[in-house]
Amino acid sequence: MTETSASTAGRPAPRQRYVQCASAGGLHRIAYTEWGDPANPRVLLCVHGLTRSGRDFDRLAAEFAGTYRVVCPDVAGRGLSSWLANPNFYSVPQYVADMVTLIARLNVETVDWFGTSMGGLIGLALAGLPETPIRKMLLNDVGPHLEPVAVQRIGDYLGKPVRFETLQQGIDYAALLAQTFGPLTPDEWREINTPLLHEQDGAWLFRYDPRIAQPFTATTEEAAKLGEAALWHSLAAFQGPVLVVRGEQSDLLSRETVAKMIETGRAVSSAEIAGVGHAPAFLSADQIDLARQFFIGPAADAS
Repeated sequence: MTETSASTAGRPAPRQRYVQCASAGGLHRIAYTEWGDPANPRVLLCVHGLTRSGRDFDRLAAEFAGTYRVVCPDVAGRGLSSWLANPNFYSVPQYVADMVTLIARLNVETVDWFGTSMGGLIGLALAGLPETPIRKMLLNDVGPHLEPVAVQRIGDYLGKPVRFETLQQGIDYAALLAQTFGPLTPDEWREINTPLLHEQDGAWLFRYDPRIAQPFTATTEEAAKLGEAALWHSLAAFQGPVLVVRGEQSDLLSRETVAKMIETGRAVSSAEIAGVGHAPAFLSADQIDLARQFFIGPAADAS
């Protein structure tokens, strides 16, 4: 199934596709946008944050489409993907399983991974598995240890029912929640926030399932510690190169955690982006170039 959309800022529209996935609660569809040559075996998988969508990566994907087949999924319960029948499955293990199914659909042996926040945690969990398909990975403002103050901040708004009279009100509210992404222009906020919203019964609502808050808020301290330990193990096990990008003002990823990641991983480097918190939006040319140098190399032509 293919769905086209209008191009943005002169960029061609991506191909909109779907893949059927499974959980213990039944079947669900994962939506993904795809850029570049569909026969290109070199795939970059870009996975978004907790309440965001794969369309956050439109600008980066268009820039990389000459080198990569860029695939940007909407994680289950977000964007155009299905909501899960059982909200308890809104968890990293289910998301990893969905990404494995997606990679099988793409019919490639390896992928490179760009993960923002939650998308980085999914990538990190997958990267630590034996025979992982991930070759190299950029973790955007996330690591095995999450600062409690940021987790509390996210929990304060996650899943709360909100309705907007106009699309612009929804765009502005989403921008307020994401203001630490950096000093974006009104057009940039419109670009990345419009896909998060849809009209229903005369009002504008977020596309994500508010029940994703249930497993998030139900996580115990013990479970969080076990999850963190598993992610540190994954980082130590992954043999490919990792770039950890931190927003200078991030409240989720500390400099201490970045230092421990460099020490723990086999080939971990880091970069810090000034004037930005959680998480860098990767809309600006300098941020996109940072990703290009890691994934493609400074001398390569990505146009």
